[in-house]
Amino acid sequence: MTSSRPYLIRGIYEWISDNQHTPHVLVDAEMSGVQVPPKFVVEGRIILNVSANATAKLIMNNEAIEFDARFGETVWHVYVPIEAVLAIYARENGRGMAFTDEETEDGSSGEGEETPASENSAPVTKRKKPGKPQLKIVK
Repeated sequence: MTSSRPYLIRGIYEWISDNQHTPHVLVDAEMSGVQVPPKFVVEGRIILNVSANATAKLIMNNEAIEFDARFGETVWHVYVPIEAVLAIYARENGRGMAFTDEETEDGSSGEGEETPASENSAPVTKRKKPGKPQLKIVK
């Protein structure tokens, strides 16, 4: 079966937009194929505003999120493979979904869960340890 991640990303994006909030994605900028402005990468990650107002030519398909956006005075073509998306959430309240990189026994990708966060914090990310799953709030 194909990964459900691109479908969940598009669904959460639409839900956030329909509620007049601003969708952001947290991206693993060090993953192969990611094209983002390196100046804005912090600790191997970048947060991108993917709202209709912040992007031009936005394309979200099963392979990638792709758009043009202004970073400072420069317009960049941004390309993010779906596997590099770590989370999608609303800037205003932190609600959205985080994704894991782990695969389940049947080979399908592990999926995240809805993760509320405080207004000024980054999305909650999941880190799996053998045994019980644990959540860590990143501020």
